Amino acid sequence: MSGKEAPRRRTPGPPRPRPGDRARAGATARPASRPATRRPTAQRTPHTIRLGSPKPRLRLVGVGLTLVMLAFVVRLLQVQAVDASAYSAKATENRFASHTLAAERGEITDRKGVALATSVDAYDITADPKMFTPQESKAPDAPEQAAALLAPILGKDAQELTARLKTKNTRYVILARRQTPQVWNQIKDLKKLFADKAAADRKSNGPGANVIAGVFNENSSKRVYPNGDLAAGILGYVNAEGKGGGGLESALDKKLSGKDGELTYAQSGGRRVPTAGSSEKPAVPGEDIELTIDRDIQWAAQSAISEQVEKSGADRGYVIVQDTRTGEVLAMANAPGFDPNDLSRASSAAMGNAALQDVYEPGSTAKVMSMAAVLEEKKATPGTHVEVPNRLHRGDRLFKDDIDHPTWYLTLNGVLAKSSNIGTILATGQLGATQSESNKVLYSYLDKFGIGRPTGLNYPGESRGILAKPEAWSTSQQYTIPFGQGLSLNAMQAASVYSTIANGGVRITPTLVRGSKGPDGRFTPAPAPERTPVVSPETARTLAEMLESVVDDQEGTGTKARIPGYRVGGKTGTSNRVDPATGRYKGYTASFAGFAPADNPRITVYCAIQNPTKGSYFGGQICGPIYKTVMEFALKTLQVAPSGTAPAGLPVTFDAGPQPAAPSAAPGPAPNGAQPSPQP
Repeated sequence: MSGKEAPRRRTPGPPRPRPGDRARAGATARPASRPATRRPTAQRTPHTIRLGSPKPRLRLVGVGLTLVMLAFVVRLLQVQAVDASAYSAKATENRFASHTLAAERGEITDRKGVALATSVDAYDITADPKMFTPQESKAPDAPEQAAALLAPILGKDAQELTARLKTKNTRYVILARRQTPQVWNQIKDLKKLFADKAAADRKSNGPGANVIAGVFNENSSKRVYPNGDLAAGILGYVNAEGKGGGGLESALDKKLSGKDGELTYAQSGGRRVPTAGSSEKPAVPGEDIELTIDRDIQWAAQSAISEQVEKSGADRGYVIVQDTRTGEVLAMANAPGFDPNDLSRASSAAMGNAALQDVYEPGSTAKVMSMAAVLEEKKATPGTHVEVPNRLHRGDRLFKDDIDHPTWYLTLNGVLAKSSNIGTILATGQLGATQSESNKVLYSYLDKFGIGRPTGLNYPGESRGILAKPEAWSTSQQYTIPFGQGLSLNAMQAASVYSTIANGGVRITPTLVRGSKGPDGRFTPAPAPERTPVVSPETARTLAEMLESVVDDQEGTGTKARIPGYRVGGKTGTSNRVDPATGRYKGYTASFAGFAPADNPRITVYCAIQNPTKGSYFGGQICGPIYKTVMEFALKTLQVAPSGTAPAGLPVTFDAGPQPAAPSAAPGPAPNGAQPSPQP
């Protein structure tokens, strides 16, 4: 086979038909149909499975995903656009905490800058109620345990503290305000003790309960009064909320309190997150208020009136000291008083300022206004003769003086010196052609002196007194008002009357505040007080000389008010007192008013004692010595020089010649049950 191609090998197949076979077959039978082609079994193709189209399924999944994404987009738009501010605020509320930064309350000082009311550092004790739940504190009764520990330290009721610690829906409650640093130090010691115990407990696989962890503190301030009860009636007090609750603390609260600030910071678990930042609006401190009060003179006045009220068994008393040239009140003392540092021991009746809130009938101290009207209207002079009988019938009453006496032959000056009711009625009856006209003239002067009007101090709860229109005066009031009954006033109004005379007849609205100092340190003086002419300088000077006779003359009723080296003008008063409980006359009001030096007035002092029940009840006897003590102290404190001239020495009586002896008259009751008032 070399060199030659090997023959191809054929694949066996079906036998090819030979010639003649088709003829033979056709001779015996019909030609057969073409046989079917047979396929080998090994080469047969299997049956094919057709898959469904994936497009519908993909569309369904796409629609579903689109709807889901659309829902997310709608919600996202709602959160970030539509309700963004609400959700932001809610998130901020939960994450950030805001606390008030209390403004420092301004000081109240006397005229020399001595502190009468000031503020010291203190703490508000707060708590997070969530940290007292069993889950947070690891103790089932954490509020009760904490309250039992804190109650004696804070001086609070344990049940009240428990209720606050169980407050729901808040993470901030105040347990006690304005506690001293010593109180917070005690609480800090407790917190450290329980924190150490909890840590040790956790190391031994215990729960590590801490029932005091949720107590915190905030910086605050506490109002203190360094001088205790001194001038408490003027200053008032600050309540538990840190607001003025009475007196000038209340009247000037807006200026004193300043404006609170605010601190906002991020928190977690009730604790501040130092790295999360914070925002702060600083507090603006309150203004400092400088009063016209002199602390030393206030002390002298308060000591004197407190001692006499206790000695006399009286309900109360007051002393006012005023600068006659400026109207500034140098002292306003009340007894009994109270200590604004400890209101728990204060009597509600003593917590006001009785010198401005009490109204009462002034008695004979009001006669100086009647005499001012008579002199100013030129109806008489100090030397005018006034014949004073033992009794005087007017209207429906029979009037008398404090003592039975034969007919007195007094000058107008003597009527004032001896404090004669009858002589005053006779003198004021000359003010008009008729009694009705006289009433109108007298009323006009009482009104100008400030009776029945506000004093101008704008003090909370101040009473303006009572002075009816002359047309409304009853038959008896027409004759009692001239000597100080049938009208009422407060102590400041009474003092202002005498300051008006001492100031040459010009009334100066009283003042208690000299000015204020803001946070910038700039002092702003108070507005100048109003000045109102009441009587002429000549009338005022004459009245001053007449008032000297009350103190200097042996027949005067105020001899206990004499001060060596100084000329003193003053007037006593003793009036029936209206009992506030019954509305009827019961007891007496004793008073004394005057100024010094009478020749060059600088200071007015007024004293009144209500319902003295021990010893004397006459104004000259129990208020005259107080006037002397306080006036002497004030003159020395202000370094007022002694008088350089002698008193005028106006005559008190006149010689009427030989007179028949007058029968003595028994006192006897007044008609219609009316009770004549003693007026020494």
